[in-house]
Amino acid sequence: MSKADVAVSPAAWRCAGPEGAARPSLPEVHASVAVPQGGLWLRRLLAFTGPGYMVSVGYMDPGNWATDLAGGSQFGYTLLAVIMLSNLMAILLQSLAARLGIVTGRDLAQACRDHYPRPVSLMLWIACEAAIIACDLAEVIGTAIALNLLFGIPLIGGALITALDAFLVLLLMKRGFRYLEAFVVALLTIIAGCFAVQIAAAAPPVAAVLGGFVPSAEIVTNPAMLYVAIGILGATVMPHNLYLHSSIVQTRAYPRTDDGRRDAIRWATLDSTIALMLALFVNAAILIVAAAVFHGSGHTEVAEIGQAFELLSPLLGLGIASTLFAVALLASGLNSTVTATLAGQIVMEGFLRLRLPHWARRLLTRGLAIIPVVVVTALYGERGTAQLLVFSQVVLSMQLPFAVIPLVRMVTDRGKMGRFAIPGWVAALSWVVAAVIVVLNLKLLADTLAG
Repeated sequence: MSKADVAVSPAAWRCAGPEGAARPSLPEVHASVAVPQGGLWLRRLLAFTGPGYMVSVGYMDPGNWATDLAGGSQFGYTLLAVIMLSNLMAILLQSLAARLGIVTGRDLAQACRDHYPRPVSLMLWIACEAAIIACDLAEVIGTAIALNLLFGIPLIGGALITALDAFLVLLLMKRGFRYLEAFVVALLTIIAGCFAVQIAAAAPPVAAVLGGFVPSAEIVTNPAMLYVAIGILGATVMPHNLYLHSSIVQTRAYPRTDDGRRDAIRWATLDSTIALMLALFVNAAILIVAAAVFHGSGHTEVAEIGQAFELLSPLLGLGIASTLFAVALLASGLNSTVTATLAGQIVMEGFLRLRLPHWARRLLTRGLAIIPVVVVTALYGERGTAQLLVFSQVVLSMQLPFAVIPLVRMVTDRGKMGRFAIPGWVAALSWVVAAVIVVLNLKLLADTLAG
């Protein structure tokens, strides 16, 4: 038996049974995208381009908007350092997720089920489902607010309309995975274009922006700033994206050999790194616009998307600015439905081996997200939904350790990864990132309990 066989042998996974070994992740699109063997490097990169952009959607979804707006309006450019560090952490963690999927042929959910005792894997499943519901909550709120701003649809009505997006995802999946990726990239282009115009109109001071990327001790010592900072961390490094990425990289029909896996890891890592740099631009742009337009004019309490929409055009002096803001928000909400749908399917099938029709799985998670939005909107109006949006991102951050620690544990295990286990210095860096996430979340929890 070769070393390549050892790296992916089902026998190396404790609790792995014949059923787990036989069923690939997302079987309907597994190895469905052709990869050229040879030729120009650009053709090979383009063949692997797509999964990284689908993952990047989760790093610029409506949840990011709430935390970035709050951070920019309250604290100026200071929290740009958190966005940058979060993005660097995301690049590392997503590369690990891609490596796990390519080498083992398992997504992170399947790997956890095979490796951990049943009670532990069930706990991890519950934590991940909570993260997906929190993410879905942000999508529902963001999309409902965008529909309200653009078309005057009441928030409750907009929240109910978002349930229909299950059928959009189902339609795209039937046409093929490349169509799904093209839809995502098209909406990402709209989002980036909208914010490029707003950045140009805001004309922020370059020195202040660059200074914001330098970390400040106040971020940790100021409880209010720390709360928003961890919200940004939760909105940027999203736990369900690790499950998603470990699965969708397997849609490429790369040779399941040592050389094929090594090549696939290289191109998949490059794809996700480039895509996440786009996410860094969008997240930084939201905070920079908020800092330049709101914080700079004394509007330091702008944390609600509706508020930002109303003030953006008058303060910027650009009539189309608010419309561009709402269009980008709608594109962000629509895009996020794709990744949340796939992540929900991957998590449920991987942990439970339970298969539901895609539309049923989507309506189930979307229903769980719609109920609190409708209740909070009815009781507290738009301000309540804005607070719920920020809180959902903190919940996401609290779930991160339950995805990050198993992931790092898997990719450092030579018994499972063989020669593809990450080098010692990468493993050390990965454990440092996991420790930072755990410590920040414990501090946030302590501050919250202390009032």
